Amino acid sequence: MKMHEIRELIRLVDESEIDEFELDNDGTKIVIKKKVGERRAVAAPQVVEERPAVSEPAAQPVAAPTASVPAPAKEAPAPDAVEAEDESGLHQIVSPMVGTFYRAPSPDSDPYVDKGSQVNEKTIVCIVEAMKLMNEIEAEVKGDIVKVLAENGQLVEYGQPLFLVKPE
Repeated sequence: MKMHEIRELIRLVDESEIDEFELDNDGTKIVIKKKVGERRAVAAPQVVEERPAVSEPAAQPVAAPTASVPAPAKEAPAPDAVEAEDESGLHQIVSPMVGTFYRAPSPDSDPYVDKGSQVNEKTIVCIVEAMKLMNEIEAEVKGDIVKVLAENGQLVEYGQPLFLVKPE
């Protein structure tokens, strides 16, 4: 199975009432379980081993330098604070669903919009693919694209910001 197919299975199980899903396909076995009350899905064996190995070690070393060296930690939020102030007047175009984000209608086409592009309420800015359906996402506001927040081919969540627009 390809990685995007595994992601799609995880997403489908996550959105469903199913608590456990098992697939045995040509010698590849995938088990997806979710805890009751949580929206987190886990696939085993390959995906489960990769995710904790990446996230757990990365989380601990990052916390230690921040605590031991307070001066750089105070300097780092300052640019973020300035950035947050700059973004306060901007409109976010968010994903209306879980799916795969595409900036262009096909791999060999130009993106619908880039940074600096002018859009209106009906301008198509991207596609979010969900369950093999290509959903065109409109800007919903007139203005200029300030920032593209998602990468082409990236899995996006419901409500995740995709673009920042400076409204006119």
